[in-house]
Amino acid sequence: MSSFDSLKKSVFAPAEGCVYAVALWKGAGFAADLNVPIPLARANATAEIFRSCPKHVYRDDLVPGSLRGAFLPEGAPELGGLSRAKSLCDSFGDTGFWTNRDHFAPSWKRLLEGGIGGILADIENSEKVHAGDGEKLMFLEACRRVMTGFSDLVAGYAESARELYARTGEEELRLAAEALDRVTLGAPESFRQAWQIMWLAYNAFCLEERYAMAFGRLDMYLEPFYNKDIASGALTREYATELIASALIKMGEKTSLYNGDEVSNIAIGGVRRDGSGGVCELSRVILDAVHKCNIPGPNLSARLYEGIPDEFVDECLKVIGTGLGYPALMNDRVNIPALRRYGYTEEDCRDYCMVGCIENFIQGRQPAWSDGRYNSPKYLELALNGGKCMLTGVQMGPVTPDAENIGSMEELLCALRVQMEYGAAEYVARFRNESERYSLSHYVQPFLSCFCDDCIGRGLDIRAGGAVYPSVHGAVAMGIGTFADSLAAVEKLVFNEKYLSLGELRDALIKNFEGCEELRARLLAAPKYGNDDDFADKFAVLFVRLHEEIFSRYRTFDGGYYYIAIASNVQNIPAGREIAATPDGRLSREPVSDAASPMRGMDMSGPTASLLSVSKPDYTLVACGTVLNQKYPPEMFATKENIARLRSLITAYFRRGGQEIQINSVSRDILTDAMENPENWKNLVVRVSGFSAFYTRLDSAVQHDILMRTEQKV
Repeated sequence: MSSFDSLKKSVFAPAEGCVYAVALWKGAGFAADLNVPIPLARANATAEIFRSCPKHVYRDDLVPGSLRGAFLPEGAPELGGLSRAKSLCDSFGDTGFWTNRDHFAPSWKRLLEGGIGGILADIENSEKVHAGDGEKLMFLEACRRVMTGFSDLVAGYAESARELYARTGEEELRLAAEALDRVTLGAPESFRQAWQIMWLAYNAFCLEERYAMAFGRLDMYLEPFYNKDIASGALTREYATELIASALIKMGEKTSLYNGDEVSNIAIGGVRRDGSGGVCELSRVILDAVHKCNIPGPNLSARLYEGIPDEFVDECLKVIGTGLGYPALMNDRVNIPALRRYGYTEEDCRDYCMVGCIENFIQGRQPAWSDGRYNSPKYLELALNGGKCMLTGVQMGPVTPDAENIGSMEELLCALRVQMEYGAAEYVARFRNESERYSLSHYVQPFLSCFCDDCIGRGLDIRAGGAVYPSVHGAVAMGIGTFADSLAAVEKLVFNEKYLSLGELRDALIKNFEGCEELRARLLAAPKYGNDDDFADKFAVLFVRLHEEIFSRYRTFDGGYYYIAIASNVQNIPAGREIAATPDGRLSREPVSDAASPMRGMDMSGPTASLLSVSKPDYTLVACGTVLNQKYPPEMFATKENIARLRSLITAYFRRGGQEIQINSVSRDILTDAMENPENWKNLVVRVSGFSAFYTRLDSAVQHDILMRTEQKV
């Protein structure tokens, strides 16, 4: 067994008989001085986690940094105080996803250029600038405490690596300890040192219990170190791949320790800040490393641009074709103009990355991301029923004309807009109530702020004006396919063919088509989004424009924008449970279409027609991003000729304005067998919607949704 295989086996070993104990050290940090102001108390708590959490180092590790130390054996004496520590932590409280806690891409440049010592020097310089401003000085002191604690975490790993080296004689452990010694305070000088300090910062965010913390443009940040070491002969491409993979494989700890997942996003490729092409040898190294790991995380994204080397795209497709489903492919042609609309500098827009699944983000220059589900097809239901829910009879929206009094498609669309605008107002009110209920001074985030420009320079927390740009929020619109197909069916059968009245259609939907089988067959046969049919596709174009118009009027608490997104994760399933039968022929409470994709099984005219449909909306209006799920059989990735055909199809799709595409390449037979015999397919990875996952760990409804997607052939 190779050292990497041995490491992977150790990473995926469950922590049986162990207890998650981070609250123990966090509580001890709070308890150390209960009389200090809140910002310092929070800094003390974070610093104590960094210092006291055991520094676990695997024997075969090249880049130490693990979450396994956060678990203590049952019966450990320290665990006697865990309940009290949790109670104290709970009394201080914490923020969450809707209050910009995680889904963040740090400013790695600050850490790599000056190291921890450089950040501490920046804090000292800012204290001089803000001398006399007590609140800013207190915030900066909090930053100093967490960064000193982080330095102690690095030093602790150096000591653990040395101790393990003394016991085993493994030379790699000695080299790791030397790299750790260098970055305890100093700026990294080598590729190994730079990657090591980034990896430990990521682990520190995880110890703070932050999720989906992105590495962003990892190839751009590490490229100077890589090129320097390659040129000097201190590094080979193969060894760089091993170093990257040795760290990334430990994202599997989320599965083995927490039974969870990880969607920390890495972006490779894309144009550089000056507009030139960014694909480099390190882009390929990262792709190789992620392929070598062969696990659901990290969430790898490849930014494609005009003039990108064909062979790089082909390499991406080969990895996708293994069944991993990543990298997701992103279109610079669309994403950069989409971000530019919001006033960011051209250089910052070119430098975008993704956090979480596909969320476009200005790295290290805005507060952490937040988003939520906006159930778009529900508002069509309300428009057809005078604002009343067809499932419950409850008045959920404004009173709009009954179906009997709607005499044209234009009148229906007017009622639909009224319902959508009310739904958006309720959505924003609920978000604001959650996002703005927390005191900015009480819930400071000093460690996160140290990785956001220019919190240290301004002496302000990341949510209190420290970031260069204000926060943004994504309203994630559900079910574009369900929405478009339903409106197309109404226009065709009700207003064009006069097959039935709108009131009769409404009644059939309330009855879930019981006794209306012929009507349902006609609705299912109506034009569908995904077949290059403008009759249906025009409503997908409307979907994007209408959502952007409605949400563009709103601002976040600090003056930022509401983006829209066309994604679903797996939320198309619970979203569907909230909706009665729809005019496209979908039955009550069934899933709606996922993300920006056509409804499963309805795009039957081939992949070219499907992509032509999806490329028709103006995605420069969708600053967050979209998810297009496509499914191709494994043989599409088996030959150079097939891969070239697939690349050409994707290139044409992007030139027409498509924003994103991700591909599942696991056969229907394998998916079916995995559902029936999960014990045989424990390591089967598939693309879900914006992320990859172990198929047999997914909920059965999600498994079925993936299974039923249209399988295309080029």
